[in-house]
Amino acid sequence: MINRPYILSIAGFDPSGGAGLVADCKTFEALKCQGLSVCTANTIQTDTDFFDCVWTDDTLLKKQLNVLLNRFNIKVIKIGIIKTWTFLNEVLDAILHFDSTIKIVLDPVLTSSTNFDFQTSFNEGTFNEVLSKIYILTPNYIEIQQLFPEKEITETIKHISSKTNLFLKGGHNEAEKGKDYLYTIEGKIHPINPKYTTVFPKHGSGCVLSSAIAGQLALGFSLLRSCFRGKRFTEKYLASSSNLLGNYRF
Repeated sequence: MINRPYILSIAGFDPSGGAGLVADCKTFEALKCQGLSVCTANTIQTDTDFFDCVWTDDTLLKKQLNVLLNRFNIKVIKIGIIKTWTFLNEVLDAILHFDSTIKIVLDPVLTSSTNFDFQTSFNEGTFNEVLSKIYILTPNYIEIQQLFPEKEITETIKHISSKTNLFLKGGHNEAEKGKDYLYTIEGKIHPINPKYTTVFPKHGSGCVLSSAIAGQLALGFSLLRSCFRGKRFTEKYLASSSNLLGNYRF
């Protein structure tokens, strides 16, 4: 029997299964990790339409988190949507107070693929605190521009990577379509080229990629190797079907 590493997703529930907790845990399972979950929001959505988002009570969320941290040996946590940056900061403090060695992968989901805004306010000071507490940030090309709209993208990359590792997804970058970059806190830049020539858009693809990177970290791979393997896993997922919901049998 293989002992699978425990890994936790803190994210929203998507009943279509394409994004959030369900997508994360399916990814963890495919990577032979034991997925655990804390629900940040109950959403009403499909792969094409978003109708409503009901945020989990702060106290309830913290209770869910606390019991899991105390019960399981968790070394990697992936975080998706949380209602405010301020509350996210509180959650990070709770995690790191429990175990400062836990690696946190933050996917900064600002809007859904069906155009629902999850984050409506932004405080640079709070966001900088968040960056200093996580292991890696995984925005796409649109999200990184939304984080600091007054800055040039090169300036934003330099700012973020001075505080944490940055995996910049290139799916929305028309100049280098599908080419991702890992910017490390040590100042190194690693381009990761696409391998697959035929892929299809997927609802929740950003969730799959960030949870795939987190899963590889939980399996013990280095940061660069985890990003490379996470990208290859996600490309297979994107190529798995022509509709908006992929499958994991590849």
